[in-house]
Amino acid sequence: MFEQLNIDSYTEEILEKSLKTVISNEEALTLINSTGRELQALLFAADMRREELVGNNVTYVKNWNINFTNVCTGTCGFCAFKCDESSSEAYFLSNEEVVKRAKAAWNNGAKEVCIQGGLHPDVDAYYYQKLLIDIRKELPDIYIHAFSPMEILYGAQNSDMELSEELKMLKEAGLDSIPGNAAEILNDDVRKVLCPSKMNTAKWIEVVETAHKTGIPTTCTMMYGHIEELKDRVNHIDTLRQIQRRTGGFTEFVPLTFMHKNTPIFRKGISSPGSTGIEDLKVYAVARLMFGDLLQNIQVSWVKLGFKFAQVCLTAGANDLGGTLGEENISKSAGAQHGVRTNPETFQRIIENMGRVPAERDTLYRNVEPLKKI
Repeated sequence: MFEQLNIDSYTEEILEKSLKTVISNEEALTLINSTGRELQALLFAADMRREELVGNNVTYVKNWNINFTNVCTGTCGFCAFKCDESSSEAYFLSNEEVVKRAKAAWNNGAKEVCIQGGLHPDVDAYYYQKLLIDIRKELPDIYIHAFSPMEILYGAQNSDMELSEELKMLKEAGLDSIPGNAAEILNDDVRKVLCPSKMNTAKWIEVVETAHKTGIPTTCTMMYGHIEELKDRVNHIDTLRQIQRRTGGFTEFVPLTFMHKNTPIFRKGISSPGSTGIEDLKVYAVARLMFGDLLQNIQVSWVKLGFKFAQVCLTAGANDLGGTLGEENISKSAGAQHGVRTNPETFQRIIENMGRVPAERDTLYRNVEPLKKI
């Protein structure tokens, strides 16, 4: 299929294989280093694989973000969102305020609320439980996607509780799924520089696998473009697909290009200024070929990429535009320039412009509703 492109024979062999089965780490590393015609062939192969696995729908969800506190005891070098408790910019929303915002989101058409916050000294598993109960009491039908693996671990530690016990308690209180943040790069040498006080790789895996075994699905992410090497990106994706083979609990993969502008690690001269557009395209394409049918949904972050480049990444293996959002504060704090809220009509316009089909979904990619026209 690729012979007329006059590309390297080994690359051609890998790409032919990728249309039938998943590729190895070594093969992925070859592809992620590709340039010129080999790069064009990679993007073509990833788009073909996407079409074979999920068709021409480009999905999105009507949701709303609520960040309940920016106070955090963490020391992540990539974060510009956190505040010390003594800062004049620090805040900690009451449960009543979180419920009020969730109700406003629901009344404006959101089907999901995504709730996350900093590692506040007063937060524990029982705080999360009470917040869930309060939301569920007022909004029994809203989907609650909340608390990153680091928040889950922090809550368990502060409550002297086993992870499995905490997750069971939160599920009973109304937690539907967990955002797979805090993964960053799953390499402990990188994490010692990037997020020294955060959980190590083994603990992140333990939290998400325990959630999956408890019946709580999660997303999975990778934040790249800071201090990691290309092999770290490949190995990270491989770690995620190994988890997916064991549990089947991931609903989507979300690559997150590093927003560098306002972050401590960049201001200290430790990190690079984020990834380039070509690197972004390679991440989406290689992820599609590494995951294959193990994890079918790959999401582009329009907040980080902007609508125009998000549209391009949808031609490199991705099939989802994420959520309409609202009150998105974390990427904005780090220097993202592309807005914090949009409407379904904007999604529909850019999807139809590609010749693809806009399709509204729920958080778990069920009840997909394709829209032929705006």
